Amino acid sequence: MPEPVIITAAITGAIHTPSMSPALPVTPEQIADAAVEAASAGAAIVHLHARDPKTGAPNQTAEAFEPILKSIHNRSDCVVNITTGGAPTMSVAERVGPARAWSPELASLNMGSMNFGLFGMLGRFKTFQHEWEPEYLGNHDILFRNTFADIEGILSTLKGSGTRFEFECYDTAHLYNLANFRDRGLVSGPLFVQTVFGLLGGIGAHPDDVAHMRRTADRLFGDDYVWSALGAGRHQMNVAATVAAQGGNVRVGLEDSLWLGPGKMAPSSAAQVLHVRNLIEGLGRVAATPDEARRILHLKGKDKVRTVRPD
Repeated sequence: MPEPVIITAAITGAIHTPSMSPALPVTPEQIADAAVEAASAGAAIVHLHARDPKTGAPNQTAEAFEPILKSIHNRSDCVVNITTGGAPTMSVAERVGPARAWSPELASLNMGSMNFGLFGMLGRFKTFQHEWEPEYLGNHDILFRNTFADIEGILSTLKGSGTRFEFECYDTAHLYNLANFRDRGLVSGPLFVQTVFGLLGGIGAHPDDVAHMRRTADRLFGDDYVWSALGAGRHQMNVAATVAAQGGNVRVGLEDSLWLGPGKMAPSSAAQVLHVRNLIEGLGRVAATPDEARRILHLKGKDKVRTVRPD
C-alpha cells in the first residue's frame, strides 16, 4: 500500500502582493487562521512566511513570526515549516533568523542561486494599495542568491536544533547541488525534496519537466528521499495531479498560486487543500496526517520546537 500523500499548504509567501487578492493573508491573525484552516482541510504541513501587517510587505524577523507560531501551536497539531528563503531581496542572515530563533520541525532551504522574475504579473494589475508593490513586482534585476557558502551557513546555523529541511529545487542543477551536500555528509536522508515548477528563472511546468526532475532525483537519491512538488500559478493543480498520480507528495497554497481553477480565484489556501485532496482521493490515495508526515520525514515532533523566543 502506498504511503499517504503529504499535503503542504504554503500560506502567504513573499511573491504575491496584497493588491492581487483580498484572500491573501497579511496580519499575524490572518496568517495563523489561514494555516489552521488549511490544516483542518487536510494539510499535514503549513509553510510560513510573515508580513508587515500594515503594508503587507514581507517581514523576515523572528518577532513577526512569534504571534503566528504561538497561535498555530495552541490550535493545531500540524507540522510548521518556517521559510529560510524569505524574499529574494533579503540577505541570507535576515532569511535564516526566524528558523534560528524558533527551531521548527521543518525549514525550507533553497538549493541554488537563480534569476527570479516576477515582472510577468505586473501587467495583470492596474491599481495597487501600497507604493512598494509595483516596484517590487517590476524588478528585472532580481538574483535570488543561494551560494554554496550561503547554504552551508544556513545548515551550520540550524545544526543541533533538530530542524530538518524542505529542500526547494527550482531546476536540475539544484538537485545536483543537494547531492553534493549529501555526499559531503552535510545533510542526511530521508531528504524532503520539493521540486518547483513554473517560476520564471527556474524549470518550466510541462509534464516532461516534471518527469525529468523525478528521474534525476531517483538517480541521485534512490530510496533516500521523499518527493514533493509544486506548480506555480495556473500550473498548481496540473502539477499536483501529475505528481500525486506518480506516488509523490504535493504543495499548494496562496504563496504558490492565487487560483482555484481557470478564471476562479481561490478564497483561501484551505480551499486549494480541499481541491487537491479530492484529486488525491480520486486517485485512490489518502492525505497524510501530521503524525504520518512526522514519521515519513523523520521529524523531531511538535513537543521539541521552541515556543519562547530566546533573548
